[in-house]
Amino acid sequence: MNEAVKTLDGWFSLHDFRSIDWPAFREVSPADRDSMLNELQNFLGDMDITKKMGEGEHTVYSILGQKADLLFFTLRPTLEGLNEVENQLNKLRIADYLLPAYSYVSVVELSNYLANHMAKGEDPFQNKHVRERLYPELPARKHICFYPMTKKRNGVDNWYMLPMEERQVMIRDHGAIGRTYAGKIKQIIGGSIGLDDFEWGVTLFADDALDFKRIVTEMRFDESSARFAEFGSFLVGNYVAPDELSRFFRI
Repeated sequence: MNEAVKTLDGWFSLHDFRSIDWPAFREVSPADRDSMLNELQNFLGDMDITKKMGEGEHTVYSILGQKADLLFFTLRPTLEGLNEVENQLNKLRIADYLLPAYSYVSVVELSNYLANHMAKGEDPFQNKHVRERLYPELPARKHICFYPMTKKRNGVDNWYMLPMEERQVMIRDHGAIGRTYAGKIKQIIGGSIGLDDFEWGVTLFADDALDFKRIVTEMRFDESSARFAEFGSFLVGNYVAPDELSRFFRI
């Protein structure tokens, strides 16, 4: 049997995409809408406290197109913590108008294809750069791009039948493309084998949305993507700062 990849695992991740029932929300009185938004702001304020305590992260983005309207992206140390956040959101009055559109569960990971190289012989969990990858601070970049992906397991293009050495070389070459976008794109990789329908969920943050197109195009020509990668839907959005939520919901 081929050698299985080992991973270092950090925070659990929930991408919670919602569609807004605008016709129903429009029928709510202005006073009730304001009350609902205040309740939502208080919920996010409690999330800020958790963030300041170093026990998680969160951000909100407005999603373009018809796949969803909002993304609540949350990181927590445990699945129970993620579930608690999800339930708290669902119990808000405004949740009656935030219809589930799509979700993705994963855990922020770093594979031993790269972790050993980054740690350079240290305990990887004590290495600053490794910890920044596993317990990331979510940037307030203008744009977000999320997509799930899986490695092929069919015919001659079966990723899991390749020797570890070949996989390591391809992953390092793949990562070299990503490093050329350092400072332009922040990437978070969520491992989801056994947790969701695909094997990874990839989240990209950038101030220039065209950088999403550029990096994905370049990586499509990389062997590990061209031969072995299968992708789900791409969802792209714009950052919603806490003080912009009221304007977003204004009717």
